[in-house]
Amino acid sequence: MRLITWLMSVVLVVGLTGCLDWASGTYRGDPITSVEVFKKNRKMRLMAGTKVVREFEIALGFSPRGHKAVEGDGRTPEGRYYITHRQPLSRFHLSLGISYPNAKDKAVARAMGKDPGGEIFIHGRNKYRSKNYGDWTEGCIAVTDRDMDYIFVAVTPKTPIIIHP
Repeated sequence: MRLITWLMSVVLVVGLTGCLDWASGTYRGDPITSVEVFKKNRKMRLMAGTKVVREFEIALGFSPRGHKAVEGDGRTPEGRYYITHRQPLSRFHLSLGISYPNAKDKAVARAMGKDPGGEIFIHGRNKYRSKNYGDWTEGCIAVTDRDMDYIFVAVTPKTPIIIHP
């Protein structure tokens, strides 16, 4: 009986991890060609061309409506950016940098006499919030730590990220 329980556990874990090789921290699925974020629906999708590889529930900045304009506004940017780097030593488990602000973002903030801010990431929660209980970040996109484990190895720097309203 214990052998059957153990085997069922192994099958479950393998099924849940999908295309990840956890031992080496590598992703063996279809290459992720873009990340799509839908702020209104609080969803993020990893895409391989037009195919949805995986979808995640997300939390956003504490004031999520509208495009991020200035530092401290609590908004998550909208538009086309790219993943800049992987950050394994993150305050929130693991994180991926997003290329905000771009030249247009900087110009808009400068015209207002403000700083556009920066340091926008996709990141985990690191025990800060174990479930998605509303928007709480300073403008970042947050997922569960387990989801971030997957995203961290599946998405590479230079991958486009499109953040929709």
